[in-house]
Amino acid sequence: MENNTKSFFDGNPKMLFVFGLVCGVVITMIIGGGIPSFGSGKTITDDQVVQDDGSGDGAEIVLAGINEGDHIRGDLDKAKVVLIEYSDFECPYCGRHNPTMVDLYNQYGDDIAWVYRHFPLSSIHAEAIPAALASECAAEQGKYWEYADALYENQDSLGDDYFTELAGDLKLDLDQFSSCYESQKYLDKVESDQASGVAAGVTGTPATFVNGQLVSGAYPIETFTGMIDEILAQ
Repeated sequence: MENNTKSFFDGNPKMLFVFGLVCGVVITMIIGGGIPSFGSGKTITDDQVVQDDGSGDGAEIVLAGINEGDHIRGDLDKAKVVLIEYSDFECPYCGRHNPTMVDLYNQYGDDIAWVYRHFPLSSIHAEAIPAALASECAAEQGKYWEYADALYENQDSLGDDYFTELAGDLKLDLDQFSSCYESQKYLDKVESDQASGVAAGVTGTPATFVNGQLVSGAYPIETFTGMIDEILAQ
């Protein structure tokens, strides 16, 4: 006896094609991390086009999506605004900028998240790369932010002796820290951060992207609060 009951898949071939195409796109976006996690231009895992490079050849400047190697202060799941900072521990402007970032983090709480990436200007700052490497070795023991803040507060002391002294002050395992630092264990990570900054159009430090919008330089906190408040009001 023939079954005259039609399933969905016995329907119009054109409709089935469209349905399959839409499903395929959605699945691809989910697997590839292509769906934005936040509004207002902020994404988590996606690279984000931030501007045309101005060359006239259609090339784009791209800000790398947040990844597991990034240092993050705050909760990305709750934050409505993400600040991605490229910075240099020896840069005096970065030293002035860091307290501004700390104040913003304290002021806005869960509404913002702060992502730090290395951009050592090694041609003019001899201790920029060593400081970045030392901070990564502190991160290995769960003390990245404490170590980074201290580096900015003591820029005149940067050097091998101070890096070890600070590790001791933070109760790190000094044998592990020294082995990590002396082997330049995280040099690839530091260079990768810097390369992503170049790809995003960073040419100097500090460079802070506020939901993808670049603020180049150390500006008063009001510059950032104005931008953040505008986004939060949307």
